[in-house]
Parts: sequence; C-alpha cells; structure tokens
Amino acid sequence: MLSQPLLRLASAVSRRRMKLLLGIALLAYVASVWGNLVNMRSIQENGELRIESRIEEIIEPLREKIRDLEKSFTQKYPPVKFLSEKDRKRILVTGGAGFVGSHLTDKLMMDGHEVTVVDNFFTGRKRNVEHWIGHENFELINHDVVEPLYIEVDQIYHLASPASPPNYMYNPIKTLKTNTIGTLNMLGLAKRVGARLLLASTSEVYGDPEVHPQTEDYWGHVNPIGPRACYDEGKRVAETMCYAYMKQEGVEVRVARIFNTFGPRMHMNDGRVVSNFILQALQGEPLTVYGSGSQTRAFQYVSDLVNGLVALMNSNVSSPVNLGNPEEHTILEFAQLIKNLVGDGSEIQFLSEAQDDPQKRKPDIKKAKLMLGWEPVVPLEEGLNKAIHYFRKELEYQANNQYIPKPKPARIKKGRTRHN
Repeated sequence: MLSQPLLRLASAVSRRRMKLLLGIALLAYVASVWGNLVNMRSIQENGELRIESRIEEIIEPLREKIRDLEKSFTQKYPPVKFLSEKDRKRILVTGGAGFVGSHLTDKLMMDGHEVTVVDNFFTGRKRNVEHWIGHENFELINHDVVEPLYIEVDQIYHLASPASPPNYMYNPIKTLKTNTIGTLNMLGLAKRVGARLLLASTSEVYGDPEVHPQTEDYWGHVNPIGPRACYDEGKRVAETMCYAYMKQEGVEVRVARIFNTFGPRMHMNDGRVVSNFILQALQGEPLTVYGSGSQTRAFQYVSDLVNGLVALMNSNVSSPVNLGNPEEHTILEFAQLIKNLVGDGSEIQFLSEAQDDPQKRKPDIKKAKLMLGWEPVVPLEEGLNKAIHYFRKELEYQANNQYIPKPKPARIKKGRTRHN
C-alpha cells in the first residue's frame, strides 16, 4: 500500500529535478549567448574605434590644407595705394623674384600698379615675392626671357640676369643669352605694345676703370675674353641693342648703370663682398679678402637703388645714368666694419687676387642728382645692420632645415656638361 505513494513522490521529485536542470541549462545557454553578444559588441566597438582613428589620420592633412587655403583667402597684404584707371600702370619686372627685383616689385605694388613678375628662378626665389601671391594686382610667371613673351604692358623693368660673379661664371653662355637674346625679346615686346623699357645695366660696363670716379660718358676698360666678359660684354651689347631700337624703331628706353648694392634678400652664398663677409662673420670664420684689400667699392642700400630706378623710368632721361653711392671704401675697411658690427672675433684672411677684379669703383652721380633729383639717403652702417639682421634670421631658418650655406669663391666650374 505504501509503495504506490512513494513511487508518485519519487516521480514528482524527478520531474522537479528535471525542470531545475532544464532551467539551469537554459540559464547557462542564455548566459553563453549574452557573453557572445557582449564580445561581439566589444569587437565591433574596437573595430569602429580603429576605423575612426584611421579616418581621422586621413582627414587631418585635408583639414590642414583647408586651413591653409582659408589663410590664403584671408591673407593680409602690405598696404597698397589705390590708383585710378588712368594713373595705374601695367608693369612687367623681369627677374622680379631676385634680390633687387623683389624690392622693386614691393614698391610698385605698394604704389598701386599692376605688376607681372617674370622669373626662371635660376637665382630668384619665390620666397621673395610670396607675400603678394593671390593679390589682384600681382601675377607671377615662371618663364625664361630667352623665350619670347606675349603680354600687354605699359612699362618693362628688365632686370633678368645673374649678377654675382660665381652665378654668371657658372654658365657663361646662358649669361650671354639672357643679356642678349633676353634683352632682344624684351625690346621686341616693348616695340609691339608701345611700352617703355628700363634696362638694369651695371657698373661692370666700365671694367677695370682708368678714369676715377666713373662718369656716364666714360667708355670703359673691359677684357672681352676674360672670365667676367660674359656679364660685362653681355650688358654692354644690351645697352647697344636698347639704343639701336630707340633710333630705328622709336622705342622709349632708359638705362641704369647700377653700382654695388646690398640689403635683405641677397643670396647668402652668392659670392659678393657683402654677403661673404657677413656670412663669414656670423659663422665665426675668417673674412676672406682677395688681394691686398686696397681695391675700392661704393655700396648703396637696396631701397635707394629702387627709388632711383623708379625715378629714372618716369623721367625724360634716355641716356645712361649711374645709380650708386659715391662714398668709397676699401675692401679691407669694409671687412673691418662688418667685423665690428657683427661683434665677432673673426680674423681677416688674404687670398690670391681674382682675375680682372676692378681696382677702383666709384660712381659720379652728378647726372642723377641734377636730372632725377636722386641720391642715396640710407647711411652705410644702418643698411649693414639691416642686412646683418636678415642674414642672422636666414642662418637660424636654414639651421633648422639642416643646411648651412658656405660663401662661394669667385671661380669658374670646369668639366661640367650643361644644357644652354
């Protein structure tokens, strides 16, 4: 009689156990599924983070470019005078990214004119004119004046040519082409569009002068086959071309014979006296003087030259005009002056004299004073301090880019094949 209830009890207990076991199994299954879901979610989130990080890496440079573009659109230019249509001129400056050309461009732009700079960047640099890029009155063209140029202009300042001995001796044939074919092309352009052309000639047309100081009617004393002849004779024939075009074709020409000029934006390693001495003094190296140092030079600050060029262009003077500083110094005196201004203990080292190096150079500027009302106004020491400050900044900039310039010796590179 008791076995039947016991059997029923055992059966009930077994069913509960089964239910409990099933419940536990179900809970375990749910927990397992939930864990997988959590893991999958975590993997997905990590994947999304990685994707987002990668997208960020790609997008950040684009953001930088957008910021740069925004800056260029909101770039602040130097103050520019407003000129009416009848007073505003379209002016071409060849070699306008170079040392003198860029300062001339600054003045013409600030005076309110429309300026087109043409340069092949052999010695010019975009950095010299980048502060005008984007301005409505400014245009920069990468072009070699040896090739013809077809644009509409009212005035042409023809400055294109390497001007330091190492640069013009580096490729003398190219120097000759620039000063002859390049000048011919610019005169042709002036003839076609009725523009006035100013040729940036040089005191080198006087060579190693036998007349002192040099006046504009002195014919010069030049070695036509020496190492400097490519530049000296190139400028002499450029002057000849200008006056041939004036006499035969009626082209208005102006000729400036430029004497030694210095200031910011000079190439630090162009081999000229000022840049060599300043660079050597700042780097604590000996100041190299070629020969005895008794050779004389007259140095003008670049802003004085620019004012003279503009005055000559807008004058009625068609004959050559000297633009320079009549204050004469020996090279040795000049080396000592720079040494004192830099405040460095550099020694002065004497090297053998360069071939055809002029012994005396001093302009007679009576003509410029009388006919242009022009003469230099920036004192030598003031100009040198500005140049030293610029060179010091350039050295800091280039040191950060792991490049330290060295002064170039006045020599010709030999045994190099060049494309002319």
